[in-house]
Amino acid sequence: MHPRRKFIASLIAASFVCAAASTSALAADQVIRVGTLKLMHGITPYFYDKFTPPGYKIEVIPFETPTDGKNAVVTKSVDFGTYGLAAATLGAAAGEPVVIVAAQCNRGMAVVARADSKIASIKDLKGQRVGILPGSTQEVVILDRLKQEGMTVKDIKPVRVSFSEMASALERNDIDAFVGAEPGPSISVSRGIGKIVEYPYSTPTGTVNMVMTTHADNLKNKQELIKVFLKIHRQATEYAMANRGAFVEMSEQKLGLPAKVVELAAPNVELTWKLDDEWIKRAKYYGSQMLDKKQIRQLPDYGKFIDASFNQQVK
Repeated sequence: MHPRRKFIASLIAASFVCAAASTSALAADQVIRVGTLKLMHGITPYFYDKFTPPGYKIEVIPFETPTDGKNAVVTKSVDFGTYGLAAATLGAAAGEPVVIVAAQCNRGMAVVARADSKIASIKDLKGQRVGILPGSTQEVVILDRLKQEGMTVKDIKPVRVSFSEMASALERNDIDAFVGAEPGPSISVSRGIGKIVEYPYSTPTGTVNMVMTTHADNLKNKQELIKVFLKIHRQATEYAMANRGAFVEMSEQKLGLPAKVVELAAPNVELTWKLDDEWIKRAKYYGSQMLDKKQIRQLPDYGKFIDASFNQQVK
């Protein structure tokens, strides 16, 4: 080929390569990183792909403890994170930039005792070794239940146990009971090791449990992303609640649970997304209990800590 023609051909080829690279860059999906717990009531993010619009991609990052999830939001390791109300309140009360933008799950708790024990009520926990995860929503709820029964934490023997270890600890007889999160309670029951003492929803906190949070900076700089994400969250939540078969299958797949356990636990798990006045009232009561028990030094600034404005825009 003539040198001049070869040079022109090379320029044309190079321009096509640059154009293709540019198009590819423009077409790259924006990744939304979502942190969740290894619990049944943290299963919603695994349904997000089904409702993610073009131009976005979901990356789900599992965490073992609520504190891990909260810290990931604070450090911006994830864009959104779901974990218990307790961890979120602890962070906000300490001045960390954590903001609740949606609910994630109600219910999902249970007080469980060994099946061969005489424990049949909260009062029967007196003097017993009770597995509790410090800093969890369940801790505050059980302390409130003890108070309702005229008891305090001094009346029991609290043992620090992570949610994922509670069923095993009960089976080994390391503890006499635990205040757990699904699927732990249902694992114990399905194995014939445990029995449900009660579902502790009779306090003013009610069934409030897990929340969906983001970093405070995102409310200023990524409002469109929040709107897109919350629409995905709502659609995935409603789909999972309306399709129990899919809910069971996803829990089996992502958590490695037998169908029997998931089906037993499912009625005790209410996936949700709404932040209404009643929910906020219960969340504030919960914060007051944490303050009363000196788990926090001051209440969060609820005007900043809970932002329902985006939630209300989701359609």
